Amino acid sequence: MSPVNPSPLRWLIGTELARFRGDARLTLAEASERTGISRPKLSHLEMGRQQQDPEDIAAVLTAYGVPPREVDRLASLTGRADEATWWAPWTQVVPDWLKTFVGLEGLAEREFTFEPTIIPGLLQTQEYAAAVTAGSPRVRADHGDRFVGFRLARTRRLTDPDRPLALHAVVTEGALRLAVGTPEMRRAQLRHLIAVAELPTVTLQIVRPEDGLHTALAGPFVLLTFDAARPICYVELKDGAVYLQESDQLSTYTMVAGNLQQVALGPDQSVALIEAMLAE
Repeated sequence: MSPVNPSPLRWLIGTELARFRGDARLTLAEASERTGISRPKLSHLEMGRQQQDPEDIAAVLTAYGVPPREVDRLASLTGRADEATWWAPWTQVVPDWLKTFVGLEGLAEREFTFEPTIIPGLLQTQEYAAAVTAGSPRVRADHGDRFVGFRLARTRRLTDPDRPLALHAVVTEGALRLAVGTPEMRRAQLRHLIAVAELPTVTLQIVRPEDGLHTALAGPFVLLTFDAARPICYVELKDGAVYLQESDQLSTYTMVAGNLQQVALGPDQSVALIEAMLAE
């Protein structure tokens, strides 16, 4: 990985370092004086652009007055920061901002996603993914098949026997009815949703217009939760993404996720709705 494009885990560790420095109310210059580590090196550690040594991480956090439990938690992550990434075969077809997300998704234990427009990538069939990819100006025509393979590779976390991803998806009824591909392909996608909803790792809820207002009117988002790091909220833009990490921002999106779960149909009712759509 080039210095400009840090590994997702180094990036995650770096954001934690910067957050702890902010909690200590220290500038980089003050942190450098307190830790004895040069300001450029501290900056590179926070951006994930330099290999992070556990001893350096522990020394920095201790100097910031971070509790020992938190020091041990973050230092323990550093040994894994340069492990090979699962998406390496697709590195030429995946933009850098998306590499960061899928890398973080690969590290996460739990994911909450809200999608008002389209069926989430983790729940798509190959044919649906191909139709979505073909209609996207982001993906070069000669990269289409490989990008579909990348989308499908993401779904393996849902059934990983060693470390499965727990996915909670809230999808609008409009996303289910979006005219993607042929009618038969859409019906196959709906049948796939019913099958995936039976997985112990997946919770699927559908929100309908008649279910009323909810607090996610600003659009789609993803909350990633980690066992050894603080959560991250991912908001995709037209040509990139924003990663929200501040506690106030995370509290807001956690509240929105909770509100969506209350407003949407329950998992059983959601499956029943999909079955009714298939019977139409």
